[in-house]
Amino acid sequence: MRDRFDVVIAGAGPAGGQCARDLAERNYDVLVLETESESDFPRQSNKSTAGTFPSAMTAFSIPDDVVMHYTDKVVLESPNDHYVRTQTGAVLEFADFKRFLVRDSREKGATYRFDSRVSAPIMEEGEVVGVRYDGDREVYADVIIDATGPAAPLAKKLGVCDLKREKQAIGIEYEYEGVDMNRAGYADLNDAMMLRLDHDLAPGGYSWIFHTGEDTAKVGLCYIQNAAHHDYSKEGMGIDDYLEYWLDRDPRFENAERIEGKHAHRGSAHIQPPASLSTDNFMAIGDTVPSIDPLWGEGIHKGMKSARAAAATVDAALTPNDPDTSAESLAVYDQLWHSDVAPKQRTRLTMTELLYLAPNERYDQLMADLQQTDDDVLTEVNSGNRRAFAQLFHLSDLPLLAKYARQRLSN
Repeated sequence: MRDRFDVVIAGAGPAGGQCARDLAERNYDVLVLETESESDFPRQSNKSTAGTFPSAMTAFSIPDDVVMHYTDKVVLESPNDHYVRTQTGAVLEFADFKRFLVRDSREKGATYRFDSRVSAPIMEEGEVVGVRYDGDREVYADVIIDATGPAAPLAKKLGVCDLKREKQAIGIEYEYEGVDMNRAGYADLNDAMMLRLDHDLAPGGYSWIFHTGEDTAKVGLCYIQNAAHHDYSKEGMGIDDYLEYWLDRDPRFENAERIEGKHAHRGSAHIQPPASLSTDNFMAIGDTVPSIDPLWGEGIHKGMKSARAAAATVDAALTPNDPDTSAESLAVYDQLWHSDVAPKQRTRLTMTELLYLAPNERYDQLMADLQQTDDDVLTEVNSGNRRAFAQLFHLSDLPLLAKYARQRLSN
């Protein structure tokens, strides 16, 4: 007898866990396969600054007990200036957050198998009908969902997503104590999430300090394998070297030390549009088909929104007397992804790419520009509003636009 479920989800991250929550709540028989062992889940090496906003907390009923610290402002820094925006937020304890999703979805009826590495789809008559894991073990389902992130073992073999490795963002983060959160000459970072644009520290990316209470903070950086990284990177330096470089030079870390027992958060994510999102009996969610906002990122929130869109699509496909999980039926998920998860996705991606391509002196000008605008402009920029983005442009930016255009044409 075949091992069979209504839905099999590969990956127990935020997207996989949330999708299991939603489907189990609708009384579907759901199995989640997770590579890590349950005793170690999740490993502290799992990435994420885990900063989010009230919209995510409310929409997904995230409990207070997985929040490390609530914040009341966002700070943007350039090499010589900064901009402060009043905005409430929450810095999550990422491990507790992921464990909550597993626990809650289990209570709703989802099944989890840890130590279960998914390796390949099972195909019958040209369609995926199950997955192979742990070598030769097999499980079958009406719908298969890949929530494994950039690894995407199912999506890649099915020709879904088609994301290129050279456009990945690579990041590292540690938790520190002894951080000077209100250093003279810098913005007050108490109760703040700070993002710094500075190619000297993170060529082609950004660095961050997220306050987690008293003198503790999540400190990290990431860069994208883009033209700016090629132009500004220092020979022989990797992601760990850049973090140490920043820690050695920023006076806010003069007395900072890594918190014992806290390991590095590491990870990668694609900064590019997925070619497709679904096919017959299959959908990809979360960081397997990623989208981010130009400034705030909000990758966790968008991943969970994609999970909810996938769950709604499954419900619509399996509810009729004659269930239909064909590519045409599951294309509803694609529509929801483009309308609700990542609206104006290509425009927002263009804004993101332009932001990281700009030189350091332009970041200083950006801070000055933001200080002369209201908060609505920044909100509209993050949502992909071209008119709002145009308000932050100057005639002196024409060479930057020309450089970007040449790169797009060459690609």
